[in-house]
Amino acid sequence: MLQASEIQRRFTHLQQTVSDASRTCHADKTIPADLINWMDELDKECKSAKNIMSTNDEDRIRQCVDDLERIGDRAERACQKAGSLDTRVKDAVSSMHSELSDLKRQLH
Repeated sequence: MLQASEIQRRFTHLQQTVSDASRTCHADKTIPADLINWMDELDKECKSAKNIMSTNDEDRIRQCVDDLERIGDRAERACQKAGSLDTRVKDAVSSMHSELSDLKRQLH
């Protein structure tokens, strides 16, 4: 398991990446509603997960990251299903998903 300070650092960076991806999606009016909804859900869950990330409860942290990654998976699938989206949107969603997957791998 990562050290608590490293988890905090990584999670703060993840929150920023999720927030950036959400803003990028909202800025493009052609984004499908399901992608927007998954990004909004992920952004909301990230904000509420902040309290869990500040604990030393490894099981809760792992579960929280697993839950976030499941939502991230859905957002990425919605992005892929949408087809021809702006490259910035695809890159933002892909980057967010990579961050989540990487953090999950390091916590397990």
